[in-house]
Amino acid sequence: MRCGVHAAQVSLLFWQTVAMVDDIERTLAGVGSRLRTLRTRRDLTLAEVSRESGISVSTLSRLESGERRPALELLLPLALLYDVPLDELVGAPEVGDPRVHIRRIPHRGGVLMPLSRGAGGIRVVKQILPPKAGERVELKTHRGYEWLYVISGRLRLVLGGRDFELGAGEAAEFDTRTPHWIGAVGDGPAELLHLAGPDGQRIHMPELDAPRDDGAGG
Repeated sequence: MRCGVHAAQVSLLFWQTVAMVDDIERTLAGVGSRLRTLRTRRDLTLAEVSRESGISVSTLSRLESGERRPALELLLPLALLYDVPLDELVGAPEVGDPRVHIRRIPHRGGVLMPLSRGAGGIRVVKQILPPKAGERVELKTHRGYEWLYVISGRLRLVLGGRDFELGAGEAAEFDTRTPHWIGAVGDGPAELLHLAGPDGQRIHMPELDAPRDDGAGG
């Protein structure tokens, strides 16, 4: 019996280790795009970053493309150069703290506020969307579904060939393979909650995955 318990414990430890390694690999896989975003936001070339950090151009290029595994001795000088915390550069979640630290991210003249870390690919986002006179309706499509809830103000939802107006307390859910667009109507901003999958975030809210850059404005 003791042998069976020991085997079960070993098996559990093995799968926990595998899961931990998978989490680390997923975290490191996103470092390259974060590095590229930080560099391009500052209008820096690879040669300029190389000169300031002491890291060769070829190594920087491979880091950004994901061909080179990020190592501490490479990430530290880049975090210092870009003036961002190392854990934010890596995108590592805070351990032991369930609170989501809310950021205000400029978007379409308004603000996005992620309210979840995006576990399972689904992310909860609060959006404040100001009205824009004569704003062009740009219908987009992507895989997945979207759910939204209007907290205050009025929201226009264009879905395929139909046009809807939602007020405070109303919600909508739709297949995002149907061409769609949202915008505020009336004199004040619309405040809403989104539940969006990875494709919706990438198409409509690419700013969510950009590293925070407190010096970039907003």
